[in-house]
Amino acid sequence: MRPHDILLPVAAGLCCKPGGFHIDPVRPVERAVITHGHSDHARPGHGAVLATQETLDMMRLRYGDNFARSTQAIRYGEEIRLGDVKIKVHPAGHVLGSAQIAVSCKDLCIVASGDYKDAIDPTCTPFEVVPCDVFITEATFGLPVFRHGDAADEVKKLLASVALFPERAHLVGAYSLGKAQRVIALLREQGYDAPVYLHGAMEGITRYYESRGIALGELRLVKGMKKADLAGTITLAPPTATSDIWTRRFPDPVTAFASGWMRVRARARQRGVELPLVISDHADWDGLTATIAATGAGEVWVTHGQEDALVHWCRARGLAARPLDLVGYGDEEEHEVVAADEAET
Repeated sequence: MRPHDILLPVAAGLCCKPGGFHIDPVRPVERAVITHGHSDHARPGHGAVLATQETLDMMRLRYGDNFARSTQAIRYGEEIRLGDVKIKVHPAGHVLGSAQIAVSCKDLCIVASGDYKDAIDPTCTPFEVVPCDVFITEATFGLPVFRHGDAADEVKKLLASVALFPERAHLVGAYSLGKAQRVIALLREQGYDAPVYLHGAMEGITRYYESRGIALGELRLVKGMKKADLAGTITLAPPTATSDIWTRRFPDPVTAFASGWMRVRARARQRGVELPLVISDHADWDGLTATIAATGAGEVWVTHGQEDALVHWCRARGLAARPLDLVGYGDEEEHEVVAADEAET
């Protein structure tokens, strides 16, 4: 049994022919196994979907009750058989409900990690290293320049700016699934107990996090607030909203953006970001390389990101490595679209 007899990259994504399913397919398929709820991985229109309960709930929130013909929830550590393979899911530490998919057939185990991070995150189950023969890793930040640092220090920068400019509102661009809730939780860990304001597009998923036991403190919607009353406040909004006319309701807003891409100063300038916050829900270079080593995998497949540098790093250490060149995946920013009824314009 060879790895490509179990998982094979095809136009729709990773295909497991002996199991009769695809992992995070980019087009509708008969059976899909989904790693997490971000829209570049979790798409509607499949026949059957297998995922953690949180990921299924997230898809239902985003796409409606009929996002698939049928669904099945799987818990971390649970193993089930699909066709001729066994699959088991493990925490990926990316967002709430995110999972790595371990696919085993005979004596060979392949782990498809989806998106992951090894950094501490108070809003989701920590990443778990899964020993395997083949490890499929993302490479969103797969260059040595990307070292994210401590997210708590970035939140301290935000709070220092709020203290320095009490007459201004602070708008933090953050993806509505995972990043926004993590920023709020980190603010609370730093002792910030004032209300945190939300763009309307943030409310559904953020309230869902609360329903799963994630404490986020007092949250309020921006809609209906007077401009003067938003001075000195912090508001979370989709990244696209921080650069449109929606921002006119805030007094002299300071625009921030929480993203690993804020390590690149040119990106911050291009977006007009006054306060870049290097907070990422993806592993940085050190996290990627440490994870690959920890899995003990002799073969590494690299996907969606800076593939070449990570492939070179693996080969230099005697590992068999190759890029998968899958199309359709990327940072959540590229796929997050604010619906018209959420825009609050």
